[in-house]
Amino acid sequence: MAGVNKVILLGNLGADPEVKYLEGDNVVANLRLATTESYKDRNGNRVDQTEWHDLELWGPQAKIAEQYLKKGSQIYVEGKIKSDTWQDDQGQNRKRTKIRVISFTMVGGKPEGMGGPGSTAPTASTSTPAKQATAMNTGGAPDISMDDADDDLPF
Repeated sequence: MAGVNKVILLGNLGADPEVKYLEGDNVVANLRLATTESYKDRNGNRVDQTEWHDLELWGPQAKIAEQYLKKGSQIYVEGKIKSDTWQDDQGQNRKRTKIRVISFTMVGGKPEGMGGPGSTAPTASTSTPAKQATAMNTGGAPDISMDDADDDLPF
């Protein structure tokens, strides 16, 4: 039986993308995404819990990220979990988990200097890791509601 490795995140960038140009016109962008979950504790106090995610984008997606994404940008991401393992200089085994982005959409307001009222925000997606394509968003961001009242899942 085949498994499923899918991640969906909606959050804000903690820093500008770090873009590296590699051999053979390969481009990779690394991003830090913060997702914040809010709830009320037993005493009725609001508690915010933030998780940080390392994102990795390749090819045309990395170029779009470099051009349009800035610290604070809100993005919707679909991807998969990838783990890297290596040995450090002291011989210790290390492991890092990151999200390999398959597609992302800019949501929320445009960062400063990103065009006037007639411009559109990009959506970047890939159908396979080897073949990447980009498309322009026609203004339809995913309809996501984070209201606690909607949380009636059976698990």
